[in-house]
Amino acid sequence: MTAYETMSFHLETERLILRPWSDADAAELRALRAERGEGTDTLAYTRNLIAQLITATGTTGIALLPIQRRDEGDFIGYCGLIIGRSTLEEPEIAYELFRRVHGHGYATEAARAVLDAAAATGRQRIGATVDAANTASFRVLEKLGFARDRVTVEDKGEVVWLTRPLP
Repeated sequence: MTAYETMSFHLETERLILRPWSDADAAELRALRAERGEGTDTLAYTRNLIAQLITATGTTGIALLPIQRRDEGDFIGYCGLIIGRSTLEEPEIAYELFRRVHGHGYATEAARAVLDAAAATGRQRIGATVDAANTASFRVLEKLGFARDRVTVEDKGEVVWLTRPLP
């Protein structure tokens, strides 16, 4: 296994700040996850999820980071690298934003910063997996230079695998 540099856990763009998780993010993360329409997690569950994310970051050197708008200071979602269906050598980019901020280019802007951070770790390629019906995510990934690799079928339906070379 190749040793990779640790990903930067504080990223800034023109409009956004991506930073480490804090317990104060629990209520907002809970609300974001509730938008999926799969029920609402308890606050204790969400705090535990944040603790797991922080622990995973310490173990893997990659992170899923909360996104804040620079001017408004509000939590609008998260973006970062995860192992997910992939590997530490070739992690996946993941992002989820509140519907109220969709269509403003925030996901693309945050993901670009994460791709730059991923390239700085020495990795050669990044993946992504997307539900086949998620056209908005496909638009973001296409803008970022991801190409479709294959399709698999899981319990919830078709999943499209995409990849992108780094840098």
